[in-house]
Amino acid sequence: MNLLADETSPYLRQHAHNPVDWYPWGPEAFAAAKERNVPILLSVGYSACHWCHVMAHECFEDAEVAEQMNRLFVNVKVDREERPDVDAIYMDAVQAMTGRGGWPMTVFMNPQGEPFYGGTYFPKPAFLQLTAAIDDVWRTRPDDLRQNINALGEALQRSASVLPVADYPGPEIVELGLSQLATQFDPEWGGFGSAPKFPSTMSLDLIARSLTTTPDVQRLASLTTSLDAMASGGIYDHIGGGFARYSVDAQWLVPHFEKMLYDQALFIRVYTHAALLTGETRYQQVVEETVEYVLRDLRHPDGGFYSAQDADSPGVDGHGQEGLFHTWTSEEVRVVLGPDADAALDWYEFTDDGNFEGRTIPARLHHRGDLARPPHIEAARQRLFDARTQRLHPGLDDKVLAEWNGLMLAALCEAATAFDRADWTAAAIANGEFLLRELRGPNGRWHRSWHADGHPQARHSALAADHATLIDGFTRLAELTGQARWIESASEIVDVLLDHFWDVDRGGLFTTPDDGEQLVARQKELLDNATPSANSTAAVALARLGALTGEARYTNHADQIIRLLARAIPQSPSAFSQALTAIATRLAGTTEIVITGDRPDLLAEVRRHWLPDAVLAWGEPYPGPLWCQRRDGAAFVCRDHVCQLPAENVTDLAAQLL
Repeated sequence: MNLLADETSPYLRQHAHNPVDWYPWGPEAFAAAKERNVPILLSVGYSACHWCHVMAHECFEDAEVAEQMNRLFVNVKVDREERPDVDAIYMDAVQAMTGRGGWPMTVFMNPQGEPFYGGTYFPKPAFLQLTAAIDDVWRTRPDDLRQNINALGEALQRSASVLPVADYPGPEIVELGLSQLATQFDPEWGGFGSAPKFPSTMSLDLIARSLTTTPDVQRLASLTTSLDAMASGGIYDHIGGGFARYSVDAQWLVPHFEKMLYDQALFIRVYTHAALLTGETRYQQVVEETVEYVLRDLRHPDGGFYSAQDADSPGVDGHGQEGLFHTWTSEEVRVVLGPDADAALDWYEFTDDGNFEGRTIPARLHHRGDLARPPHIEAARQRLFDARTQRLHPGLDDKVLAEWNGLMLAALCEAATAFDRADWTAAAIANGEFLLRELRGPNGRWHRSWHADGHPQARHSALAADHATLIDGFTRLAELTGQARWIESASEIVDVLLDHFWDVDRGGLFTTPDDGEQLVARQKELLDNATPSANSTAAVALARLGALTGEARYTNHADQIIRLLARAIPQSPSAFSQALTAIATRLAGTTEIVITGDRPDLLAEVRRHWLPDAVLAWGEPYPGPLWCQRRDGAAFVCRDHVCQLPAENVTDLAAQLL
């Protein structure tokens, strides 16, 4: 019997009508495997994953495959976005066995949850052969399985065994990361490495941050080349805004078309910083169009942000077709635009042959950075957008995740601050209120996932990354609004994070809480992957909140995390860009800016600049030394709580900020 019908995850519900007898992750599945004395087949994916859909169609919807799976295994489906703790453990096992990873992920494990074999995508013939071989090994070679289990068990515990460095890291470790990025940079198309290309927004942000203190022509070129190439390529949606997850080629032309909330947040952040750093309006345009996309297509009416849009949309045969929603033929454009079509076809670089399976992804690949649309092109774009809305849309993953909402909240706050957008401020406040109302339990503990159709709506204990991004998001919301309540909320989350996730022996944060589900390993998230790691995010968030509140406990824990991360960074510095940002922030020291009374002119002056090492207190006072004995109507610029003379006008304040 398939048991996924009552799940709230859109990914799990996509599989609720498979002939496979799927269980959701939980004790019932493990008990069934133990009772039958068969392995567990764990399948992990996510709703916007194109190859997950391919394997589902080839294998899990197939009666022959399903019969073999049901006969030989207890089958468990996991949404990696709901349970990244489960996903991380078994992905580490797959990478240890095969040297690579990805989704869909298929893992075979014993009824105690210990993995012994795994892989990623399997077509039907290979999958049938594999499952038969696994059954044979399970029945006839138990000693070999135990050897595999023991070897993998050591790999799964590796992140928790990392020891902190004795001496606090210096600027040379940040320079090491920047130097490695320089060697990986693609000078022709931007980004790092070769195809397939991921955006590496955290690495670009680290480069941008370095430019605020040390101008460097080559680093500036690597930043602007990358940002211009991505925004000009097909990875960027030129008709509706927002970015796809990654590009299959080096030119950023052909993406996998899924759009993830976390990517939008990280793109918004780096393009906002670049706009403030360079003054280039094209970066502001990208931010505006990406925020518009999120608020239009990924927002619950009550303020939460949805997780993703699928890569596929239904074709004429009813089956999902990758990129169909986002691509066009020249004839389709002519039907919509009539005599105005030629200008749009030229602007978006259409050709007779197309650039994707006979269709065209609109792009500005050969006009890199030339994004500002003349009025007649903007009118054409709007008509194309209106026509596109009449198409069958890609699937929407409408669960609300605390971690990704925290990332989006922080980015939205920075963008609203930089571009003085009252509507974005209102959206940020609504998001913060939604998260507090819907994802925080009456006991002050947080959930990771929320879905409107759920009973209950909020599920799954929040992980370290959820808490870390919420702390950062609420702190930045306080800086945006001047409302003290958000500092209070951020501080309450810190208490939960440090009480339940902290490793008192080695420092740093475990992924799961001390009173949560006991998995086969209790890991720590150290590397920055598609999203910044829990530890690097927490290091930045704790340092910033500590500067605003004067709470030394926060900054002390930030420094302990940094000493732990510093042990792992030299092995692959470019995989720790957010961690390096945390180190750079602490090494630079914090500039605290307090604006008292009603001084919008002083506030506007601060907001004109990107000050990555600064925190801002204004509006409603809250407990802490920053607000002690401050007279109204001035700005106080302090460094590690040692202040300059009060600035009473914009000229004096500007001089102190430089």
